Amino acid sequence: MRQLWVDHRQKFLLAIFLVIAGVFLMFFVSHDQSLYRQPIGRVITVHETSRRKTTDEFKNVDYQMTQRLTVKVMNGLYQGKIVTVNNRYSKSGALDQHYRVGQEGFLTQINHGRHGWSASMNGLKRDTILVFLLWLALSLLILLLGSAGARAALSVVINFGLLLGAISIDLSLQASHVVLIFSILAVIFTVVTLLLVFGANLQSMVAIIVTLLATFVSLGICLLAMMWTNQKGIYYESMQYVTQNPRTLFIAEILLGSLGAVMDESSDVVATIFELKRVDQAADFSKLFKAGMQVGKSVMGPLINVLLLIFFASTFTCALLYLKNGNSWGYTFDMSMCLGMVQSLAAGIGIVINVPLISGLAAYLLGRGD
Repeated sequence: MRQLWVDHRQKFLLAIFLVIAGVFLMFFVSHDQSLYRQPIGRVITVHETSRRKTTDEFKNVDYQMTQRLTVKVMNGLYQGKIVTVNNRYSKSGALDQHYRVGQEGFLTQINHGRHGWSASMNGLKRDTILVFLLWLALSLLILLLGSAGARAALSVVINFGLLLGAISIDLSLQASHVVLIFSILAVIFTVVTLLLVFGANLQSMVAIIVTLLATFVSLGICLLAMMWTNQKGIYYESMQYVTQNPRTLFIAEILLGSLGAVMDESSDVVATIFELKRVDQAADFSKLFKAGMQVGKSVMGPLINVLLLIFFASTFTCALLYLKNGNSWGYTFDMSMCLGMVQSLAAGIGIVINVPLISGLAAYLLGRGD
């Protein structure tokens, strides 16, 4: 045990620090009601007052329930007041919320009547669980991957900030340059991420060049296919609540979706080729190229399947809703899966194109002197 402590002393100390930081962080976010402008209430008691069975024309059965909640106001002008909330919810929970004792939610319409204080509850306060998951992900990255994990986490934070900035610019320009804005964003994403992963060296330069090349080539192929088919079978009306040109927004989605998959593959292949060259200085172009192609073929299938699984998971609930309301499989696919399938196919094209490109360029740069 002592030897284990000596060998991994820094890891243990780091783990202890992260656990202590997590405890303090959880305590803070569970008592941060004063930071919110909107009143927040904590559920003290719950009583179910009614339960009613409902059946629609498609024989879908649901239950409508009503709760009477006793809620304590935690912040704002009415802090400390005990209010009564009547909450109607369904068992399916599609558009409403079932509340339990100890949960916190946002209050509206607080007023005083003949029967005391009353209010409405409009959704849960979810910052505690979100912060916990964020802390857990960051802690695992740092503990298991060390500085590489910290850089990966930093790249996520930076890219998220860049995405918010790009969206703000898009809105300020009234969505007049969507494709240009997100094309520039894709370049910045690639440069920032790969520089943080590999550092400022030849390895990152190769990965950046080929990632961008494969991404934009796959986007170009997708646009040509859409042009030749006159976009038949692409139903932009399924992009609900979009108030700008759905076609340009869809192109931006294809671009960013393809970029992530291609960048992942590029990192794997280029890291393998550079490591092979480091171990075997005599490796020539042919050997390096074959190694890159072999790695690319190995990760290509799982990566494409990951994209499809993510796509299926993102559309599952919507597709189920269409089917449960009497729609055919064809109409369900058109309205809930069509655009996601096109995005997955575009990313798959980028993944396939990327393998020979990244293998060839990396092998050429490292093997040209042999």
